[in-house]
Amino acid sequence: MTITIAPEDPATDVAQSLLHAYFSDRAITFIGGVYTPKPADPATLRAPQGAFLVAWGGDEPVGCGALRRLEQHRFEVKHLYVAPAGRGQGTGAALLAALEQRAVELGATEIVLDTNSALAAANGLYTSRGYASVEPYNDNPNATSWFLKRV
Repeated sequence: MTITIAPEDPATDVAQSLLHAYFSDRAITFIGGVYTPKPADPATLRAPQGAFLVAWGGDEPVGCGALRRLEQHRFEVKHLYVAPAGRGQGTGAALLAALEQRAVELGATEIVLDTNSALAAANGLYTSRGYASVEPYNDNPNATSWFLKRV
């Protein structure tokens, strides 16, 4: 399957469906207490404050990822998700690379993200793409790991 990545408004049915799947998946796989969904405000995921991207496998949306500005040159990756139909094909890495590129276009010099240690594939992806572990930069109760990459 060929994966293409395109911008999408975070309020569309496609985006909302992917975000619903993301939060449902996170609730099932969460370790460390009670999972508390913390969806980003869609307004923060639109240019120039951010971006929302969808990965497509043909006509099927198979993943998403978002970006939001925290400070003038610092952006955060949010809600990186790959549906079962898109897994094992480099979809997550392609989404992350596209989010990084978009962040640079918006003026980023660094990108941060948080995740949970239960998400082994995500943690592996982030470290393989040059993200370094850092001290917590937020109070997300669902996070156990925080990362930073200078771009």
